[in-house]
Amino acid sequence: MEQKKYIVEEEPVYTLNELDESLTYSYANYLNWLFDERLELIKGKIFKMSPAPSRYHQKILSNLFREVGNFLYKQPCEVYVAPFDVRFPTGSKTDSEIFTVLQPDLCVICDKTKLDDRGCLGAPDLVVEILSPGNNKKELLLKYQLYEEFGVKEYWVVSPSEQTLLIYSLDEDGKYRASKLLTLSEKAESKVLRGFKLDVDLLFED
Repeated sequence: MEQKKYIVEEEPVYTLNELDESLTYSYANYLNWLFDERLELIKGKIFKMSPAPSRYHQKILSNLFREVGNFLYKQPCEVYVAPFDVRFPTGSKTDSEIFTVLQPDLCVICDKTKLDDRGCLGAPDLVVEILSPGNNKKELLLKYQLYEEFGVKEYWVVSPSEQTLLIYSLDEDGKYRASKLLTLSEKAESKVLRGFKLDVDLLFED
């Protein structure tokens, strides 16, 4: 059954309650949302992001950003942390024809033509999601499928509660292949950022 498309309104939207979750929204709609709550769009459907992340979540993100940022210093790739919009076009790159907008915890973009003042237009080379209690299985499955579909070369999933890291890498057929589950005392290695290695202990250092 074809989804209903939301008609673009010129007026800004000031409260989340004004949105109809049964409708399909575009990035053009997203730009008119002026409320404080953070949302992501997954194929036009609204996904509410968790409340402010925990301190430990942010500490892990800070640890990772520092290590990746230091590694990329004076290299062509750039690293960004949320809130940072990543738009995934399926054809047209016009705002009204983009229906997936995500805010990964961390992403690395090596093709600078994808960067503009509003974030990234197209798939990053590497994406990291740090799990929160508010992450639901449906959201995680959809993001896995989207990152694979749009060609994100490497996808890291970090679990603060378990202190584990799982790395998905695209194979030559465009399908994700998972690493072994990495735990404390082990070392993570990126296939996308050649030469980048990270002690898992350092990632979870508090």
